[in-house]
Order: sequence, then structure tokens, then C-alpha cells
Amino acid sequence: MVKWPWRRAAGESETTESTDDQHAEAVVVCRVQDATLAVYEDRIVIERARRSRFDDVTVPLTEVVGVDYDEGLTIGYLQLERTGVTPDAGGLLSDPVNPQTVHFGRGDRDCARRARDAILERATG
Repeated sequence: MVKWPWRRAAGESETTESTDDQHAEAVVVCRVQDATLAVYEDRIVIERARRSRFDDVTVPLTEVVGVDYDEGLTIGYLQLERTGVTPDAGGLLSDPVNPQTVHFGRGDRDCARRARDAILERATG
């Protein structure tokens, strides 16, 4: 039987906190739509799914000046604001789509909020 992401059982989520062996030292790890977002003390790592048009990216927290965060009605986003990089504004009915942005569904909002807070606490850019 196929397990579709929108048919998760109650309380089941695609998010995890620091339980992955690959990101054991991360402060927060979120598995969101087509990406894994890991926040470390000194950097942010966004690992994309193979089907993504964007490559994986590692951003030092010294380059981060803020976070654009919106929970949206159904799909939200978290966009890193970096020094020297113009943020994408998206459109009237669309969210930003770029290498510094991850999208998340309703079930992943708590983890996305924790990631946003962890980034803002550590951003030094």
C-alpha cells in the first residue's frame, strides 16, 4: 500500500528533532516538503530531494540577517534572508521559490517555528 504524505495518521509527522544520525549535532531538524532543514550552532543546511530543481545548500549563520516566515493557509514557507542576496517576494497567490526557501504543510508548522526561532537566536549577519 502506498503511504501518501497527506494521509498521515493523527500525530504522525515528517518532522524530527535531532534524531537523525546524519544531523545528530543539529539544534533543530525538520523534514519538510522536498527538503530537510537542519539548524546548527554555526550554519544552516538545506538538503533537497532528488526531484528538486535546487541543489543542497549550506549557509553560514554569519550571512543570515533574518527569516521571512509565513504559515499560510495550507502551505507555509521559511525563507532565509542573507546579506547580499535579494529575497524573493513570490506573487499575490504564490510563495517564494528559491534555494533559500523551504515549504511546509500544516503538520510541520511546529518544527518550522522552532527552526525559525533557532535561526533568529543564532543569526549574526
